[in-house]
Amino acid sequence: MRFDPATLVYDDRGLIPAIAQDHRSGEVLMLAWMNADAVARTLKTGRVTYWSRSRQAFWVKGETSGHVQKLVEMRLDCDRDCLLVLVEQAGPACHTNRRSCFYTGIRDGAETELMTPEV
Repeated sequence: MRFDPATLVYDDRGLIPAIAQDHRSGEVLMLAWMNADAVARTLKTGRVTYWSRSRQAFWVKGETSGHVQKLVEMRLDCDRDCLLVLVEQAGPACHTNRRSCFYTGIRDGAETELMTPEV
Protein backbone atom coordinates (compact mmCIF):
# COMPACT_ATOMS: atom_id res chain seq x y z
CA MET A 1 0.00 0.00 0.00
CA ARG A 2 1.40 3.41 -1.00
CA PHE A 3 1.81 5.92 1.86
CA ASP A 4 -0.08 9.21 1.67
CA PRO A 5 0.76 11.94 4.26
CA ALA A 6 -2.89 13.06 4.09
CA THR A 7 -3.88 9.83 5.89
CA LEU A 8 -2.15 10.97 9.10
CA VAL A 9 -4.13 12.54 11.94
CA TYR A 10 -3.09 16.19 12.32
CA ASP A 11 -4.13 18.62 15.05
CA ASP A 12 -6.35 21.63 14.40
CA ARG A 13 -3.30 23.58 13.16
CA GLY A 14 -2.50 20.86 10.61
CA LEU A 15 0.48 19.58 12.61
CA ILE A 16 1.67 16.22 13.90
CA PRO A 17 4.37 15.65 16.54
CA ALA A 18 7.56 14.00 15.29
CA ILE A 19 9.99 12.40 17.72
CA ALA A 20 13.56 12.19 16.40
CA GLN A 21 15.51 9.17 17.64
CA ASP A 22 19.08 8.10 16.87
CA HIS A 23 18.70 4.99 14.72
CA ARG A 24 21.81 3.31 16.17
CA SER A 25 21.69 4.07 19.91
CA GLY A 26 17.93 4.51 20.33
CA GLU A 27 18.54 7.82 22.12
CA VAL A 28 15.60 10.24 21.92
CA LEU A 29 17.00 13.44 20.45
CA MET A 30 14.14 15.89 20.13
CA LEU A 31 10.48 16.50 19.44
CA ALA A 32 9.30 18.88 16.74
CA TRP A 33 6.27 19.34 14.49
CA MET A 34 5.53 18.47 10.88
CA ASN A 35 2.69 19.27 8.54
CA ALA A 36 1.76 17.11 5.54
CA ASP A 37 4.19 18.98 3.27
CA ALA A 38 7.06 18.55 5.75
CA VAL A 39 6.36 14.81 5.92
CA ALA A 40 6.36 14.60 2.11
CA ARG A 41 9.57 16.68 1.81
CA THR A 42 11.32 14.52 4.41
CA LEU A 43 10.40 11.33 2.57
CA LYS A 44 11.38 12.78 -0.81
CA THR A 45 14.73 14.34 0.16
CA GLY A 46 15.91 12.16 3.04
CA ARG A 47 16.66 15.36 5.02
CA VAL A 48 14.34 15.73 7.99
CA THR A 49 12.12 18.77 7.51
CA TYR A 50 9.96 20.22 10.27
CA TRP A 51 7.41 23.02 10.45
CA SER A 52 8.49 25.88 12.70
CA ARG A 53 5.48 27.07 14.67
CA SER A 54 7.20 30.31 15.71
CA ARG A 55 8.43 31.26 12.22
CA GLN A 56 5.53 29.67 10.31
CA ALA A 57 8.04 28.20 7.86
CA PHE A 58 9.72 24.94 6.91
CA TRP A 59 12.85 24.10 8.85
CA VAL A 60 15.31 21.60 7.39
CA LYS A 61 17.22 20.30 10.40
CA GLY A 62 20.86 21.38 10.16
CA GLU A 63 20.35 23.82 7.31
CA THR A 64 22.04 26.63 9.26
CA SER A 65 23.87 24.74 12.04
CA GLY A 66 25.26 21.87 9.97
CA HIS A 67 23.75 19.43 12.50
CA VAL A 68 21.85 17.53 9.84
CA GLN A 69 19.35 14.77 10.44
CA LYS A 70 19.42 12.17 7.67
CA LEU A 71 16.26 10.09 7.53
CA VAL A 72 16.79 6.37 8.06
CA GLU A 73 13.15 5.39 8.60
CA MET A 74 9.85 7.04 9.44
CA ARG A 75 7.33 5.18 11.59
CA LEU A 76 3.70 5.87 12.47
CA ASP A 77 2.11 5.18 15.82
CA CYS A 78 -1.00 3.02 16.07
CA ASP A 79 -3.36 6.02 16.00
CA ARG A 80 -1.49 7.68 13.10
CA ASP A 81 -1.24 10.90 15.16
CA CYS A 82 2.47 10.82 16.02
CA LEU A 83 5.63 10.08 14.04
CA LEU A 84 8.89 8.45 15.06
CA VAL A 85 11.72 9.62 12.82
CA LEU A 86 14.77 7.39 13.02
CA VAL A 87 17.74 9.51 12.02
CA GLU A 88 21.45 9.62 11.52
CA GLN A 89 22.33 12.74 13.51
CA ALA A 90 25.39 14.83 12.65
CA GLY A 91 26.46 16.80 15.73
CA PRO A 92 24.12 17.91 18.50
CA ALA A 93 20.37 17.78 17.90
CA CYS A 94 19.43 20.51 20.39
CA HIS A 95 19.74 24.23 19.68
CA THR A 96 21.55 24.48 23.06
CA ASN A 97 24.39 22.47 21.44
CA ARG A 98 23.59 19.32 23.42
CA ARG A 99 23.21 15.88 21.88
CA SER A 100 19.56 15.72 22.97
CA CYS A 101 16.91 18.27 23.90
CA PHE A 102 16.10 16.01 26.87
CA TYR A 103 19.12 17.02 28.96
CA THR A 104 17.30 17.91 32.18
CA GLY A 105 16.25 15.17 34.59
CA ILE A 106 14.07 15.46 37.65
CA ARG A 107 15.70 13.55 40.48
CA ASP A 108 14.57 13.65 44.10
CA GLY A 109 12.32 16.60 43.25
CA ALA A 110 15.11 18.71 41.75
CA GLU A 111 16.14 19.49 38.20
CA THR A 112 19.47 17.98 37.25
CA GLU A 113 21.51 18.77 34.13
CA LEU A 114 22.30 15.41 32.56
CA MET A 115 24.56 16.59 29.75
CA THR A 116 26.56 19.69 29.00
CA PRO A 117 26.82 21.45 25.64
CA GLU A 118 29.21 19.95 23.12
CA VAL A 119 32.20 22.09 22.26
